[in-house]
Amino acid sequence: MENGNYPALGYARALFGAHLAALRAARRDSDRGASAVELAVITAIILAVALALLLVIKNFVHTESNKIHG
Repeated sequence: MENGNYPALGYARALFGAHLAALRAARRDSDRGASAVELAVITAIILAVALALLLVIKNFVHTESNKIHG
């Protein structure tokens, strides 16, 4: 699966990368515990929402394409 076919996937990867960098920075600090867990949970939720949105858009486009092509 290429990013060219799914631009939202590239965005999701960039967003996940940014949160992963923040998670790594939090692990280096002395306040590791709650902050790292919160960042991991937030990252997982954002990723799940992005993937769900991608699937909804894909299904919508597929349905509309079938209507056009008969």
